[in-house]
Amino acid sequence: MPTPKHPATTPKPSVKTAVKAGVKASPKAKIKPTRAPAMPGPAAQARRQRQTDDKRGVILAAALAEFSRFGLHGTSLDQVAARADVSKGNLLYYFAGKEALYVDVLRELLAVWLAPLRGFSVAQEPREAIADYIRKKLVVSRDQPEASRLFCLEMVQGAPLLRDELGRELRELVAHKSTVIRAWVRAGKLAPVDPHHLIFTLWATTQHYADFGVQVEAITGKTLADAAFFEQVVDNLQRIVLQGILPKG
Repeated sequence: MPTPKHPATTPKPSVKTAVKAGVKASPKAKIKPTRAPAMPGPAAQARRQRQTDDKRGVILAAALAEFSRFGLHGTSLDQVAARADVSKGNLLYYFAGKEALYVDVLRELLAVWLAPLRGFSVAQEPREAIADYIRKKLVVSRDQPEASRLFCLEMVQGAPLLRDELGRELRELVAHKSTVIRAWVRAGKLAPVDPHHLIFTLWATTQHYADFGVQVEAITGKTLADAAFFEQVVDNLQRIVLQGILPKG
């Protein structure tokens, strides 16, 4: 008697096979949705921003050192990258190109250069305000001579890449601080003096020790790095300027 044949059992399709064949998968075999990667928390974001700022700072410092020696056209991105100890590709991650890097360096310089002037206010006594300004500007000339020299070089060349900044931020700041100086004059706290010429004189005398540091050292044998010489410069410039603009009698 022949053995009865059992009906063949059809295996259940796998989830993958079912999807391909259009067969409805078993309820137990649901496809799990893919989770989006978790967003970094505030602490991680702050840490990443600090790392970015630090890297940018290193590159800007290296660029300042190279640009102040060789100018825009005499400096290559390879030089800056080598001094900053980063790859050229890494440098270009933070800055679009050499000109963009140069402009960012100049903007940083302008911010440092103008910081002491921002402190002028009508509430101050002009003797103390101007004396303090002279000291602060000489500190910048002592501690960041490369910055002052690069800014000077850009001005000598006609400020082709910084003209818009000068016509906006610098002009507005000088106009605002000129009103402070005029208020001091009206109050009888300063002798009649044109604010622009006073500001130009303060810039010229304090930056001279950075821009012409080689000449100063050749004549005096000293630089602003000499603490005693630094104080001598501060004292003399304060007396020369203040004796010329404070009311007589």
